[in-house]
Amino acid sequence: MQRKAYVSGAAVLLAALLAGCSGGSGVGSSAPDSKGGDTGTTAPVAQPGKYRTLPEACGAADHDTLDTLLPGIQQIADETQQEKEYEGDATLTYDTDRRDGCNWKVESASGTDHLFVDFERVVSYDNAVSDDSKAEELYAVKQTAADLPEPAASTSASAPASGSASPSPSGSAATPADGNTGAVGDDGDASGAPSAPSASASASQAPADLQPRVLDDLGDEAFIDDKLSTGPSTAQQRTVTVVFRTSNVIVTIEYAEQPTASANTPDSEEMQDRARKLARELSGKLNG
Repeated sequence: MQRKAYVSGAAVLLAALLAGCSGGSGVGSSAPDSKGGDTGTTAPVAQPGKYRTLPEACGAADHDTLDTLLPGIQQIADETQQEKEYEGDATLTYDTDRRDGCNWKVESASGTDHLFVDFERVVSYDNAVSDDSKAEELYAVKQTAADLPEPAASTSASAPASGSASPSPSGSAATPADGNTGAVGDDGDASGAPSAPSASASASQAPADLQPRVLDDLGDEAFIDDKLSTGPSTAQQRTVTVVFRTSNVIVTIEYAEQPTASANTPDSEEMQDRARKLARELSGKLNG
């Protein structure tokens, strides 16, 4: 009898131990679920960017484009030296699929031209932030640093002042004197007074078209900057910068020119046209 009681007690003890182990396993399994986030409510991982590689910066511009941007190349008599100038100097980088840049600097009889092209592929290391969103953030920093001026207001947006439509038979300026802004946009006024402000307004719009500004015809977003500065010599150097973003790639173009003669000033419109043309070509290489 005593032996039967002993065996029965051992069985009860073994059953209790097994039950304890089973319960401990259930409690311990909650920690990995919490740490791994495998609870059925995991936030979706942000999508990667469109681009996984980059074009070669030093090969991004063809010879014809470089001839236009850097006219001194065509003045180089030595073919070996000329080809070296076409190749440019690659910037130091440790991963050309993440960043790749190239510099060209060519002197000529009329001045010195410098060109810099930079491709940057943005990768977000935050699963909640997409590559595109991270690229937008970095692009915004560049645009803010450029400190673009406010767009010039259009004079044609002014509404005509009431009562200014009646011309003065004597040609007196008394009638439009207190309605000057309205008279500029009043095309039906028989007086010759409004024509002068209208002409001066249209003339002042040309420089505004060349001021640093946002561009709406390049990539997902873009801007152009234009600065005129005095370098070590008395000659003024103009630097035109175009920055644009396409998906998760940010492209920067810096085009600078400093004439030899101090009396000469690089032409803003010409340099901007050249830089924007190159930007469109680089955009095509990304999308091609």
